[in-house]
Amino acid sequence: MTDDELRNRLTERIQQLSPERLVALEQLLARVEPAASPAPSVPAHAQTRRPVSAIRDWPRAPLHRLSEHGTYLVTAGTLYKDHHFASRQRLDLLQAKLLELARKYGWRLEAWAVFSNHYHFVGHSEPSSTPLNEFLAQLHSAAAQAVNQLDGAADRQVWYNFWETRLTYERSYLARLNYVHQNPVKHGLVPVANQYRWCSAAWFERTATPAQVKTIYRFKIDQLRVLDDFEVLSVTA
Repeated sequence: MTDDELRNRLTERIQQLSPERLVALEQLLARVEPAASPAPSVPAHAQTRRPVSAIRDWPRAPLHRLSEHGTYLVTAGTLYKDHHFASRQRLDLLQAKLLELARKYGWRLEAWAVFSNHYHFVGHSEPSSTPLNEFLAQLHSAAAQAVNQLDGAADRQVWYNFWETRLTYERSYLARLNYVHQNPVKHGLVPVANQYRWCSAAWFERTATPAQVKTIYRFKIDQLRVLDDFEVLSVTA
């Protein structure tokens, strides 16, 4: 059998695998892959294309496995579902604060989506992580202070509450990863999730392996029970 024939046969067999077997294959490959080589340097002229904070606080490549210390789906909404983040500037602000403070307080995000009046994320905690309620209190305080300053409303309450679900089953976890990645499509904001600037889909597709992307995107999300009864405003990226 030639190399081309062998590659074609392997490709066909991989495409026929169930989501569970693709996950198992991905985990096996992760154990036998050599350490990644250093990332190539970025030309100086290219480093100005994105704010420095966005580069510094972007998560590393996804893990896609449950954490023994806790993996959570989190949803938070604004008071009265008001659209305090209904502009490009404000969505940039909220997303940057989410990524920055997740890193600061030891939460590893695997998926997120930020909208005009709510957000979702799936994240892992570690032994050294700040408790979830304290992490979110700091996030909400920082985001509220920023938008209240923009609106000249210093004492206004911005956030209503947050809801968390601990994910303990692999299929539930992987399906909710896909749910969060695809959330802008669910809300009718874009036809393809990676076109929405304020979610993790484009980052996921850029940093994950093709097998990971295919595995996650095959999980059904239409029957999932996720608190998500928000009407959102469209913001042009």
